[in-house]
Amino acid sequence: MNTFLLPDLGEGLTEAEIVRWLVKVGDVVTVDTPVAEVETAKSLVELPSPYGGIVEELHGEPGTTIPVGKPLITIAESQEPAAEAYRKEERAGSGNVLIGYGTGDGAGVGRRRKRRPHLSGRSLPASANNLPETAPKVPLVISPLVRRLARDAEVDLRELAGTGPDGLIVRRDVELAIAQRLERTQTPATAQSATPAAAQPETPAVQPKPETPAAAQAVPAEGERVAGATDSRTGLAELRRIPMSGFRKVVAATLSRSRQEIPEATTWVDVDATALIDLRESLRSATDPGPGLLALMARFVVAGLQKYPELNGFVDTEREELVQYEGINLGLAAQTDRGLVVPAVVNAHQLTTRGLDAEIRRLTQSARAGRLTPYELSCGTFTLNNYGSFGVDGSAAIINHPQVAILGVGRIIDRPWVVNGEVAIRKLTQLSFVFDHRVCDGGTAAAFLRFVADAFENPASVFADL
Repeated sequence: MNTFLLPDLGEGLTEAEIVRWLVKVGDVVTVDTPVAEVETAKSLVELPSPYGGIVEELHGEPGTTIPVGKPLITIAESQEPAAEAYRKEERAGSGNVLIGYGTGDGAGVGRRRKRRPHLSGRSLPASANNLPETAPKVPLVISPLVRRLARDAEVDLRELAGTGPDGLIVRRDVELAIAQRLERTQTPATAQSATPAAAQPETPAVQPKPETPAAAQAVPAEGERVAGATDSRTGLAELRRIPMSGFRKVVAATLSRSRQEIPEATTWVDVDATALIDLRESLRSATDPGPGLLALMARFVVAGLQKYPELNGFVDTEREELVQYEGINLGLAAQTDRGLVVPAVVNAHQLTTRGLDAEIRRLTQSARAGRLTPYELSCGTFTLNNYGSFGVDGSAAIINHPQVAILGVGRIIDRPWVVNGEVAIRKLTQLSFVFDHRVCDGGTAAAFLRFVADAFENPASVFADL
């Protein structure tokens, strides 16, 4: 009998939440078979089993929070030939090792083994080389978000043809399958509801509703519960209570610490970004889309941090020292289905604009798939926040502790602007800069902000010095 304890996933966290089990009691598993999908504070992680055998017990239901080092799953050894083969593989060592645990002293050394597909509820053959030709198709899916989307919509992944690299099933494949199913199942009544209002039968403007308490009308989502209690301060009934996920707990702790420790100040400026937009368009071609706007912005921010390095560091409160980094890991705020994350472009100061663009695109895809590494999520030295993508002009952002500054970029829109004494329609945006007043005074912060703003307005002259 082997009990797999929840490992330390390398994020400095003490617990993880079970999102779903990938196996059930009675399943036969091999070494490295994914057995559970868990949510840490920063990402979704599939946990491979370090043992082979038969699943004896699952220590927790989906939604349960398991502390690091506590039992996750118990796997019993079996005398069946298949299980015996798996134990031999287990003793040989596994090539899929997470931080904090392994499957043998020689795990991952000298060779790498591809993970065998595991079909829940089916007995696996003793040899992977003897699989029958009629074996069920195993869908090629990497992202746990894609699998969750398919599961919630009851889409059979085995019936999809992936459009990603090497046939990988990606999110758009599942969304297309959902849309096609809705089109097939659309009824005449549904089609009638889309006709002009004049063709609709007359109905009362207000339909009577049964008198039902608000709490009874609400349908709790997964993980929520109807509270039913009355708030003493407002006298209103609580609609529902939603447990904070590990992700939200860490976000709350980080932002609260930032507000408590950092004496921050904010400065901002309106910028004519017309030349920046023109530069972006000039870099496009029929065969090359060129670097994106965010990559150009990142290039100017990196140049500004090299000119004003005090903004690329941290405050060592214990030793009462202001520390400046030699390199720049540029953090990029990214909104995902799980919340806001800030992955960093490592050694951004060593990359060209095209290199920054490629890395930004890779990090964005990894963020949406929940596959960012703990290092990518925690190594940033400065944050660039493009909140203009949400259609807003400005924001007094919270510094991502222990960093000492954050630059925000608002939406770029057409506005009247005075150029050479005449009013013209230009592409305007607003830059908002929040900084730790302990590391510099307003003059340095304003100089950095003005440098980036000048780069937006006259990028050609700045590129000449890069």
